[in-house]
Amino acid sequence: MIAAEALAAGLDTPTLCELAGWPRNADTRDLRDAFEQALAETGVGLPDQRLARRHSLRRMAARLIDGEIAPAYLATDDWLEIEGETAAEQAFLALLPPCDCCIEYTLGLHQQAWTAQLRDAALALTSSPPIGPGC
Repeated sequence: MIAAEALAAGLDTPTLCELAGWPRNADTRDLRDAFEQALAETGVGLPDQRLARRHSLRRMAARLIDGEIAPAYLATDDWLEIEGETAAEQAFLALLPPCDCCIEYTLGLHQQAWTAQLRDAALALTSSPPIGPGC
């Protein structure tokens, strides 16, 4: 999807065209290699992992607000490795349990209250100043 969005935004390289047609379940190593090649073709450098995860967090918050993903999609331990650097990041991350079945246990919130708080935190995060270019 990101490759298709980049093409729509005007970036046009052979690898981006190829990536736009790949399935979501393609091998992650192949995807990473092709993604790095596409970045090299466009002259865009690969951000460091910490900054990339912060950008991803903000993008996930925006997708939640836009209704592209359900709150349960964010309930995963994928975010345990990231430490929020801003108050808005920290507030959003604090609401992300390792799985959606234990929201009440880990956060002390019922599903409906969690969803409302998560949306509020996502709005605060996406409304906060960007952390860098492209975010």
